[in-house]
Formats: sequence, C-alpha cells, structure tokens
Amino acid sequence: MRVSGIIRIIVLLFTLVTTWLFANAYFSHTSVKSINLRSWLGAAGFKPTKASVLRHKCNNKRDCPSHTFAFKLISGAANVVGPSMCFENTMLMSAVKNNIGRGLNIALVNGTTGHLIKTSAFDMYSGEVKDLLDFLKTIGTGTLVLIASYDDPATKMNDEARKMLTELGSSYAFKLSFRDNWIFLGGKGLKNKSPFEQYLKNDKETNKYDGWPEVLEMEGCVPKKLN
Repeated sequence: MRVSGIIRIIVLLFTLVTTWLFANAYFSHTSVKSINLRSWLGAAGFKPTKASVLRHKCNNKRDCPSHTFAFKLISGAANVVGPSMCFENTMLMSAVKNNIGRGLNIALVNGTTGHLIKTSAFDMYSGEVKDLLDFLKTIGTGTLVLIASYDDPATKMNDEARKMLTELGSSYAFKLSFRDNWIFLGGKGLKNKSPFEQYLKNDKETNKYDGWPEVLEMEGCVPKKLN
C-alpha cells in the first residue's frame, strides 16, 4: 500500500473520531424533542371531531326533543346592552337585528309551526301603555309569547296590562316595577302558569349594576302544541 493511501485512511479515521467526540459532548448537554405534525400545527391544523363541532340550537347546553322548540332568552343589561331572543336557532330580536328597545321586547311565534308572527318593543318608561294593550289583544290562541325586559319594564304598566300578561301564564306580571329584570315565555290558551319565567327585583342592596339588577338568561324546550 502506498504511503499516500495510508495517510488518507489515517485522516479519515481522525475525522470520524473527532466528529463523534464533538457530537457526544454537545448532545449530552442538549435536549432533543421529537415533534409530530399534529402537535406542531396545533389547533389550526387539527381536524375537529364531530363532537367538537356539534352545537345545539341557540347554543343551548342540551338538545331538545323533536316535539319541542328550543329557545333562549337573555334580558337587557342595565340600559347599556339590549336583550336577545333565539328560537329554533333563529335570532328573533337583538341589538344586531336593530329591533329591540327600552321596556318590553315581545316576539309572537306560531305554537304549532314555530314560525315568527311578529315582534315589537314597547317603551314602558315614556311610551303609552295603550300600544302594549293593543298588541296583546291581537294574540291568538296557540301563539307563543316571548318577552325580555330592557332598562325599565313597568313604569307605565297598568292593571289591565298586568292581567293580560298573567293570562298568558306569567306569575310575576303584577310584581313588575321600575327597572326590574324579567324574561318570560308563555302562550295564549295556557291552562296553568308557565314554567319558563325569571324575575329579578331592582334592589340597591343586591343590584349587580348601579341602579339595575343583573342579567337574566334562560334556555329550554317548549312543547310545540299548547293544551
């Protein structure tokens, strides 16, 4: 074997040994983590499962049986944030739809089909209670009535209006007063009081906001037919 060949072999062995010693010294002080594609992409690259994208109607916590309608009612927050009403995954009234107002916000829905009949807002602080009375008198049997308060639901309320609301299934219509919070789902033709109602009195000792009680929120499943 020529001398030049022997020298090449020695140089190669020296290089390999030196490289091994360097790598051993470096990686003994270095943490190496294996990263798979899914963890690297994170949420943006993760394909969600069916369960992760499933949403109940109106974003409620549970699904409703087929013989019922899903709904969610949220009252106004003080005189700042307006109320909202969702029915069968359709927003009936909200600030975004620009169809709410101070006082009582009311939506009428066909109790059999679930179709919206009409909506209206009644200013119960500086408006006329006659407008509310005329509206309530048009409600036909079998109609679902959804109500959410905003700011003040009762300053202009009179006994006639309270009686008509009571006949729709309300247990608190005669208790409503200045700046109380109230959400309600009842119907024309109910034989008993509605189980879908929440009421919170304006009380400076317990109010969450300065001059107003906290927001009320209610969701549930209402039967499609009224007995």
